[in-house]
Amino acid sequence: MSEHQVLAHVDHYLQLGREYDCSDLHLATAYPPAWRRFGQLSPIWEDHPPLAPEDTERLARSFLKGEEWNKLQERGDIDFAYAATDGSRYRASVIKQRLGYDMVFRIINSKIRSLEEIGIPLEHIIPLTRYQNGLVLITGSVGSGKSTTLAALVDFINQDREDHILTLEDPIEYVFESKGCHVTQREVHSHTESFARALRGALREDPDVIMVGEMRDLETIQLALTAAETGHLVLGTLHTGNAPRTLDRVLDVFPTDQRDQIRIMVSESLRGIISQQLIPRADGNGRVVAMEMLVNTPAVGNCIREGKTFMLPGVMQTGKNVGMITMDESIRRLYVKGLITKEEALFRADDKNTMKSFLES
Repeated sequence: MSEHQVLAHVDHYLQLGREYDCSDLHLATAYPPAWRRFGQLSPIWEDHPPLAPEDTERLARSFLKGEEWNKLQERGDIDFAYAATDGSRYRASVIKQRLGYDMVFRIINSKIRSLEEIGIPLEHIIPLTRYQNGLVLITGSVGSGKSTTLAALVDFINQDREDHILTLEDPIEYVFESKGCHVTQREVHSHTESFARALRGALREDPDVIMVGEMRDLETIQLALTAAETGHLVLGTLHTGNAPRTLDRVLDVFPTDQRDQIRIMVSESLRGIISQQLIPRADGNGRVVAMEMLVNTPAVGNCIREGKTFMLPGVMQTGKNVGMITMDESIRRLYVKGLITKEEALFRADDKNTMKSFLES
């Protein structure tokens, strides 16, 4: 592509993104076609001119159906699961902005990775999937691999148990075939109007395991906690960086007069929290996962009940025998193995001073 004409259909760009192992693809007005590879956003071609407003409009029209195009005109933004002509799937987001249209595609890897492939310590994670009730949270910032881990957990349960799994997603990313379990997948906006509404309905559908794609508001968090208390194993995600922050975030959405009661509920129904981030590898070849794990032991339950989440890192350091590990400890291990650089280790650490003295020792 020397003269760099704009390709006719978004599928051509998406195919390139897949071939080169990218996580996201950006087609934006006044910016050249770009992709995110191993966490870095860069133009696909160094000398490609920025896309003009008419280019992005043509590309948007190339893949949006009539009703989606109308919704975009009406609301100014739209996001949904897009299936390309070759069957590959994407999380698509299109917005109208000052200069024209912007499109971002998250490339969904249709192959569900196993827990072993992700590099998750099985002996401590598997017990969390075998509870008949309770709450397991997967947390991390956007693009930290939460969906991948969640899909691996659901896939493991699907093979390991003989139950009814219900997933509530926005949009559906990985498609699960029923194996040992009967799996029902519902998409928010397509099959139901909101996570909260779907969760209320879920309790009538006799599920054993409920996966909630995102617990973003008071009502969803409240319903998830109720479901976890009433005999369902609930797997959910939150955009928080570590276990103490996750618990604070869950408690902070509730009105102050309810917090004591909610702390007791959480201390009883929580099974574990997995927080993760993806860190570029030192050899430049992809990314590696740093993972914090909190398991609800009596000491952890006590901290939650008394509202002393700041004490959790200390408790986690003494709970290594049940698989507990802090994010900083996980980062230190990756650094010692030579998988990540000193700069990344320091940049990603929660407690920068302690990490600094560790790296300099």
